[in-house]
Amino acid sequence: QVQLVESGGGLVQAGGSLRLSCAASGSIFSRVVMNWYRQAPGKQRELVASITTTGGTNYPDFVKGRFTVSRNNARNTVYLQMNSLEPEDSGVYYCNGNSVPLRIDYWGKGTLVTVSA
Repeated sequence: QVQLVESGGGLVQAGGSLRLSCAASGSIFSRVVMNWYRQAPGKQRELVASITTTGGTNYPDFVKGRFTVSRNNARNTVYLQMNSLEPEDSGVYYCNGNSVPLRIDYWGKGTLVTVSA
């Protein structure tokens, strides 16, 4: 199966920034929609950002203006730039690749983001 590996998580103070990366294996990366999800302890997993195969992006209201998702198909990598971080942004961030036609729905193991007040 496809392997997704996240990196870039860590501890940051409120108001700071982090840049997450997700490296994907395989030759079908450019045909897969890439998503970032996050999950805080005791809470449901929630979608943070999505980027289509052609570079179109979607964000929920609670991250609009603060988070930016991008992809580099030549490097098989998707990024999540997070600015103006708040303690509520803390959690494990997961990279997801999805394609219904290709029957793909793969997940990384996650990277921990902790925002201190």
